Amino acid sequence: MIPYGKQQISEQDVAAVIEVLRSDWLTQGPKVPEFEHKIAEYCHAGYAVAVNSATSALHIACLALQVGPGDRVWTSPNSFVASANCALYCGASVDFIDIDLQTGNLCVQALEQKLQQAKQDGTLPKVVIPVHFAGQSCPMEAIASLADRYGFAVIEDASHAVGASYQQRPVGDCRYSDICIFSFHPVKIITSAEGGMALTNSPQLARTMQRLRSHGITSIETEMTEPSHGPWYYQQIGLGFNYRMTDLQAALGLSQFTELTRFVESRNVLARRYNELCQHIPQLEPLKVQSDCLSSYHLYVVLLQQANRQVQRQLITKLRQLGIMAHLHYIPIHLQPYYQQLGFQAGQFPQAENYYQRAITLPLYPGLTAAEQDLIIESLQACLLAATEQAGQGL
Repeated sequence: MIPYGKQQISEQDVAAVIEVLRSDWLTQGPKVPEFEHKIAEYCHAGYAVAVNSATSALHIACLALQVGPGDRVWTSPNSFVASANCALYCGASVDFIDIDLQTGNLCVQALEQKLQQAKQDGTLPKVVIPVHFAGQSCPMEAIASLADRYGFAVIEDASHAVGASYQQRPVGDCRYSDICIFSFHPVKIITSAEGGMALTNSPQLARTMQRLRSHGITSIETEMTEPSHGPWYYQQIGLGFNYRMTDLQAALGLSQFTELTRFVESRNVLARRYNELCQHIPQLEPLKVQSDCLSSYHLYVVLLQQANRQVQRQLITKLRQLGIMAHLHYIPIHLQPYYQQLGFQAGQFPQAENYYQRAITLPLYPGLTAAEQDLIIESLQACLLAATEQAGQGL
């Protein structure tokens, strides 16, 4: 089976983890702050806070921005559920902004229209979470301008976009956001097995997230409510969580980081080749990458010319039968049963739903060969012809 995504683990990675296993530190040792420093330095961000998953990072980012009951958080429906769940964890309500069908990212025009109406209704969001879908940054400058005008904070969900750039600067520099979130899940650009990171330029937000990831505990005397009783002393000054990253994970992440540029370059080479191959299949349209973006290409997605769930389902099923793990990213969050119970309905975000009925994710990862790409496209083309004929209509 050719997977849709796959980690690349080298002997260097294995050796890095073994070194930590043989050291005195397995959990909160020197590798975690070293990993944080490397990522912050690479992104030109002031601070980085490593945690055990991007979901945890989103949660503590919301808490650090004081999201709570009565607040509203807006995000994209075209994402994994964690992008919205993080607000619900805090007791806030969630709403969505429809997407730009060409990129899969949040639509700025739809956001502006929704903000205008929300201002009239007195229902403006406290936080907006743009999701950098498939590795391409959202138009953050325009979103930041709206944030200034309407008074909301911004958390970039850049789980897909480690190594990407926007306006020739790294995603994660937080020029246009309060906090930026990365994921190091195995199918992402680099991996720490499981892991995430929150970047910010605010020392206060960084300190808050550091406390929240570790039970709400501090040992820093300037943050204590009473004088320290000795070097062993600590205080819980808030309700936190055990969201810490281990040294084992950080060691793998550090080793993987040395390959980040190569991984992103490899993904872009493969994506360009896919684009060329897809030019000969008029029924397919790859997602567009804007001229001011360098995508890290976590995913490679093609769209059917027209929405056709029957053809889409047959294509994905047949490709999998042929040993090609085609996939679909994502089922719109508002269509999930849990969110339907919260009152969301089909038809509310038509572009996201149209995308869902047209999208197919093709395998993409460093190590995918040209021969495998040829096989994938040839199989897709043959399956497309067969599915179209079976459906009894053209696309």
